[in-house]
Amino acid sequence: MVLTGSDIIVECLLEQGADTIFGYPGGAVLNIYDSLYKYSGKIRHIITSHEQGACHAADGFARATGKTGVVLATSGPGATNLTTGLATAYMDSVPLVAITGNVSCDLLGLDSFQEVDITGVTMPITKHNFIVKHIDELADTIRLAFKIAGSGRKGPVLVDIPKDITAAKCDYSPADPEKPLIIPEMSKIRDIYNISEEELSKALELIENCEKPYIYAGGGVISSGAEEELAKLADVCDAPVSCSLMGQGAFDQTNRRYIGMLGMHGTVKAAAALNECDLFIGIGTRFSDRVIGEPAVFGRHAKIIHIDIDPAEFNKNVEAKVTIKGDVKAVLEKLLERVTQKKNPWTDELIEKDFGEPVQKGTKDFPVTPQAVIERLDELTSGNAVIATEVGQNQMWAAQFYRFKNTRSFVSSGGLGTMGFGLGAAIGAKVGCPDKTVVNIAGDGSFAMNLNELITASAHNIPIIEMVINNSVLGMVRQWQRLFYNKHFSQTTLDNRHIDYVKLGESFGIKTFVIAKNEDIEPVLTKALEISKTAPVMIEVKIDRDINVLPMIPAGKPIIDPITSIEIEREG
Repeated sequence: MVLTGSDIIVECLLEQGADTIFGYPGGAVLNIYDSLYKYSGKIRHIITSHEQGACHAADGFARATGKTGVVLATSGPGATNLTTGLATAYMDSVPLVAITGNVSCDLLGLDSFQEVDITGVTMPITKHNFIVKHIDELADTIRLAFKIAGSGRKGPVLVDIPKDITAAKCDYSPADPEKPLIIPEMSKIRDIYNISEEELSKALELIENCEKPYIYAGGGVISSGAEEELAKLADVCDAPVSCSLMGQGAFDQTNRRYIGMLGMHGTVKAAAALNECDLFIGIGTRFSDRVIGEPAVFGRHAKIIHIDIDPAEFNKNVEAKVTIKGDVKAVLEKLLERVTQKKNPWTDELIEKDFGEPVQKGTKDFPVTPQAVIERLDELTSGNAVIATEVGQNQMWAAQFYRFKNTRSFVSSGGLGTMGFGLGAAIGAKVGCPDKTVVNIAGDGSFAMNLNELITASAHNIPIIEMVINNSVLGMVRQWQRLFYNKHFSQTTLDNRHIDYVKLGESFGIKTFVIAKNEDIEPVLTKALEISKTAPVMIEVKIDRDINVLPMIPAGKPIIDPITSIEIEREG
């Protein structure tokens, strides 16, 4: 059948299983929006307040569902407003397809109104990108974009489509399942299931001979859907388990084997185990600098096995004794076929030992602590909520104090560390998982960067909980200034903002509560959870500005030597 380019785009989206798009209209995509109007019964479009918020929403949708998120933006500033969201998804290997409009082909390169070379701009922050200059290439390009985004090490793909291509017509045929698309890295994708028997044998020998094994799970476990295999491996190897920030939810944190997050703000127990273990098994992780600290002493008494889909990560930040390239689920399945049951006395000793984890304390003026609020939220939701976060102290507190039981329940910007990510991402997560409770845990600094997306939550009645932990400072930066910059709190004190969060929320039609004392925690959370079944709700949590994220490892310092307390001098 003969269709316009814009109709072909929507047909291809439906063909790929995309039933939701986040975006913002503009001149270069008006043809696409006209098609979305015609197809409104089959595909849902959610207009956000800003294209960056739309990209974060598509990202949150993808993280929470495992599907490929879709975002649509117009040319010029609309397209460039996606860049932070694309970089966020790229750093965390999130499958995303971004469709941007552009000026007509005859105007490209002429500095036309709202023209930008978005494929050139986004080349370093996308897995692949395209510009479509011929209508007969459009359908297969959209299909390729989804294939690339969701295959191998996942990531964002951008398709730039000039306006005249969306208006042009050509014959359209649905995808032929007998004629699979060949993508640029197809050989690499096939290769992830061709797992080296030699490396598997080496790994099995190390597991057989170790006495103190330690399993460390990253986001690749979730991406691969290997949570069940991870749990089985931990049991068979009799090993404690730690997770990276991106690996939160890969392992049930109510399981006795879980010893907390490892890294700059990981638990004392996880750090101590790293110093004692004789075998360290890193699964689906890139060994970020925030995890390894000083490379020379990371796991210094251990042999390291590194399992990952991307061989570029091998021996990049830490030296591994054995590297196994492949899809994590496939690798673990092969290991489980051959590994034998172990019992390691060290593991029970480690799990049972109290390492004196720091406990937060409030002050006379601000008795409430994030720990108390988040732990109670965990109890009231039975650990089954989807928790989105902004970036900073709020992000670390969420990872430390909420016990994630389920996969895809933690939605946070890890690699790029994008302030302003969480609210848009929470909206996307709730759209993708309407039956789940979704909470965005924010700091007041990050919240100010994206509070315009409250309009989106309200206008579309997307029932999330927006929790703003308000300490009137940029908390994480202040913490670093205290420790490493002689307490020069330059531009991190926000006392002059004077935001009335109750009035702010109500101006958007969002019921807002305040937690200012410990007696408020239970009733406010209970009310908010009830309201969030049908409508968005906001909570302001007032805390002292000098509650810090502890433990803490200074950048580049040994993970085995965490800071567990920071002396605070009170005025007066």
